[in-house]
Amino acid sequence: MSVTKLVVDPMLSFVTKVTAVKVALSSGSQDQKLDSVLAKPLKNQAFATPDKVAELVQKVNASIQQELPSVMAKMKLYLQNPSTRTILFKPIKTNIVEAHLQVQSLLKSEYSSEDIHSIGMVSVQDLQIQLDSLL
Repeated sequence: MSVTKLVVDPMLSFVTKVTAVKVALSSGSQDQKLDSVLAKPLKNQAFATPDKVAELVQKVNASIQQELPSVMAKMKLYLQNPSTRTILFKPIKTNIVEAHLQVQSLLKSEYSSEDIHSIGMVSVQDLQIQLDSLL
């Protein structure tokens, strides 16, 4: 969990904020919704502009490229058996992929295709290949 948090914390925080905004919207009455600042589309929220989302995606990509290799090097140092490393790495990989899937799902539902392209998320297949290459 600590490695997952180290790598994808910006994405997890973003998903949490989006969920909080949606809950706030659904719990208010119709009149409050119209007056609320929260009533504007997600991509117009200060924390969820396409530029901010692109920035958090870049942070996560940098963490995957910088932090994960050092974690794997430590695992190789202490764990000689490759199958043990694979078993321990699997939940990390699953959590990273799941965070990417959650953000991609939000992007598809809330952003235009131009915005999604400008954000530049790595495809899940490419992400899995990148993660597998660390083993």
